[in-house]
Amino acid sequence: MSFATPGLDRRRFLLASAALASAGPVLAQDYGQAFKVDNDDGRPVANMRLPGEIVGEIPALRGVTYVGPAEAETTLYEFFDYNCPYCRKAAADMVSLSESDPSLRIGLINNPILAVQSAQAAKVALAIQRKLGSAAAWSLYRTLLGKPGKIDGPGALKAAAKLGVPATEIESIADSEEVRLALKAQMRMAADLGLTATPSYVLGNTGLLGHPGPKALARMIAATRRCDRITC
Repeated sequence: MSFATPGLDRRRFLLASAALASAGPVLAQDYGQAFKVDNDDGRPVANMRLPGEIVGEIPALRGVTYVGPAEAETTLYEFFDYNCPYCRKAAADMVSLSESDPSLRIGLINNPILAVQSAQAAKVALAIQRKLGSAAAWSLYRTLLGKPGKIDGPGALKAAAKLGVPATEIESIADSEEVRLALKAQMRMAADLGLTATPSYVLGNTGLLGHPGPKALARMIAATRRCDRITC
């Protein structure tokens, strides 16, 4: 299995990794705030207005894992890396949000900028998405980000095989041109939107850098429903 990183040049990889390393409280100072919002610890959340024409292209991305009703008025997109420590906490909070807010739609988008192993795992997840759909891919996301340690292609393949598809078939799909192009497009979208930290979020036409916590996200979702902004 090749598990090659799809079209991410070395310079961009290093720049993105350096930016991601500071995905803590300093992000708001580094990137600024289009809206004055705080995270669950009372610290400012880095956020920015996003070009509506680019955000409008997200629903056309292939391989996005969706949870929640297709007709939902509000969709929260998470851009994540399987080896981002903050993404582990975010994954648990995404599960809680989906359970507590059944009218919310969540879209999971791969942005494996930390390591080649992250791209390997993302390709396995995209293979499951392609073969079995979003419910199975959501289950795999929860499994992989719910356990400690490095996540790589073989580990993701082992977890994915428990969903009932032979490992050889998953491997073949993961190595396909369709999966390669889907992952490349997802990573390109993150880059085009300036989402250089993981996790990052898109809510309406606002980008959030770093994980603000479930309470802060719930407040921003509620505000978006009221006034089409993350704070009213």
